[in-house]
Amino acid sequence: MQLSIVAIATMFGLTACSGGAEVEEATTDNELTPVEVGVIPISDVAPIYLGQQEGIFEDYGLDVTLTQERGGDTFIPAVESRELDFGYSNVTSLVIAHAEGTPVEIVATGAQTTGSSDNDFSAVMVDPASKIEAITDLEGKTVAVNTLNNIFDSMISEGLEQTGGDPNQVEFVELAFPDMVDQLEAGNVDAIATVEPFAVVGDQAGLERIYGPFSQSVADLSVGGYFATEQTIADNPELISQFSAAMQASQAFSENHPGLVRDAIASYTTTDTDILEKTTLPHFPQQHNRASLQQIIDISQRLGLIDHPVDVEDLIIDDA
Repeated sequence: MQLSIVAIATMFGLTACSGGAEVEEATTDNELTPVEVGVIPISDVAPIYLGQQEGIFEDYGLDVTLTQERGGDTFIPAVESRELDFGYSNVTSLVIAHAEGTPVEIVATGAQTTGSSDNDFSAVMVDPASKIEAITDLEGKTVAVNTLNNIFDSMISEGLEQTGGDPNQVEFVELAFPDMVDQLEAGNVDAIATVEPFAVVGDQAGLERIYGPFSQSVADLSVGGYFATEQTIADNPELISQFSAAMQASQAFSENHPGLVRDAIASYTTTDTDILEKTTLPHFPQQHNRASLQQIIDISQRLGLIDHPVDVEDLIIDDA
C-alpha cells in the first residue's frame, strides 16, 4: 500500500531535514491524535522513546502512549483487537502471524544488526565452565529465548544449519530478558539468547558470548518493526503516514545521537549507568530492508514456521 508521507508532513506544516534527523515545529493548531504503542523494554525501541521525549511525535500531530510487555508477539492480538494502535515485534513473529492470516503489516522499520560478530547488540551467552564454546555445542542443550518461534530461535537454528548442526537437537524455552542471567547462573538453562542492555549484565556476571544470532546468521539483519492492522491502515491512512514519518525521523535522530539513546534506555529500564556506557547500540535505519525481510521469510519456511511463502510487499507499507 502506497502512502504519501510527504503529503501528510506538508499538511501538518512539517519538513524533515536532510537525513530525517530533525523535524521543524508543527504549525497546525489541530489537537494531537492519541495513539498507544506496545513496546519491549530493550534497546531496539529507544528511538520511539526518544522521539516521544524530543517532541518529534508531537511535531507530527501525535500524542504517543507507550505500553511495555516482555515480547512483541504478545502485542499481535492486542493490535489485532485494536486495544493498541501499533506494536513493536521481531520480524519473524510478524512473518508467522501474516502467514497464518493475521491481518498485520509493518508500517515502520525498527532495529537492525550492526553486522559485527564481535560488537553487536545480541548474543548467545553461556557459563564459561559449561564448555560450550560454539553454536554447534548447543545440541542437546536448553537455550532461553524471550518468546518461542521468534527471531532468536529461528536465527540460532539457521546458524546451526549453516555450521552443520541440527536445530532439532536444541530445546528452546521462554524466559523474560531480565530473568535470563539469574536462571543461567542457577543452572536452569544451559545458554541464554539476549539483547542489550542485558547482554552487558551477562558480561559483568562473567558469562561468555559464543555467537551473535543477529550478526552472524543473516547479513544486515532487520530485527524488528512497528506494525498495525490492515483495517487500521485502510480506515486511517493519514494516521499511518504520520506515525511512519515520525518513526523515520526518530530513527534518524537516534542514529545520530547515541548518547541520548543511552539516556532514553535509562528512562524505561533499570539499567545502571556503567552498564549503559558499555552497551552496544543497534543501527536504526529509516527504510525497510527488503533483502533481509525476504531472507527471514525463506528461513521461516525452511524451518517449518510457515507453510507457504509471504510476499514482502504484502508484509510492509512502502516507506519511500
